[in-house]
Amino acid sequence: ALAAAAGDGPVAAEVVETAGFGLEGLIDGKRARLGRADWVGVPGGPGRETELWFGFVGETKVRFRFADELRPEARDVVAALKARGLTVEILSGDVESAVAEAARAVGIERWRSGLTPAEKAATVNALASGRVNTLMVGDGLNDAAVLACAHASMAPGSAAEGSQNAADLVFEGGLEAVVTSVDVARAARKRALENFGLSAAYNVIATPLAVIGLATPFVAAVAMSASSLVVTVNALRLNFVGRRPWTS
Repeated sequence: ALAAAAGDGPVAAEVVETAGFGLEGLIDGKRARLGRADWVGVPGGPGRETELWFGFVGETKVRFRFADELRPEARDVVAALKARGLTVEILSGDVESAVAEAARAVGIERWRSGLTPAEKAATVNALASGRVNTLMVGDGLNDAAVLACAHASMAPGSAAEGSQNAADLVFEGGLEAVVTSVDVARAARKRALENFGLSAAYNVIATPLAVIGLATPFVAAVAMSASSLVVTVNALRLNFVGRRPWTS
């Protein structure tokens, strides 16, 4: 959006990205930075709005302000995840006021602001060391590191390429896909355990019968086919998981 509004102009050379801070390069031989206020050289620390600063080294800096629009389904998705016993938390690099407002709007009590990519990753790693499995959902370039660290991760199809490459799953459409993915994962685990149980029960019953001669080859073949059919049909029940109302 910023590039489109600026229009045509000189192209920066020797551009280097500092993750979580911004971009630095040469424009007409002069060094310039685009990114966080403190990194660009603006005193006073971060502001109270989502912002980006640009300026040449040693010259007056220019401020750009941004307004984020929440996805309409975000609040319902958060409520659905909580109803499934999950704890929802925001890890953001934005300023405190913007993150607090977004968290309040969607019903999230736990949030952290002003985080660098390394700090986001450290937070998830700390949870993992406490045997807490995390599902990370992110779309920004600065989310790539934490997406790679999470136990499982998701990114929308509109996310930065780096985030899509780091995520385990890329989804299209709205955030409802997050709830559906949780439901499918839980159902898949349940079906797998059920099938292991069915297979074990079959062997516990069939093996002694075969040993004492009560299971003829024909009976054994029928029983084996029936066992395979049962576990296959049980696994096919997963096809109906994503069709249930995700808000329930």
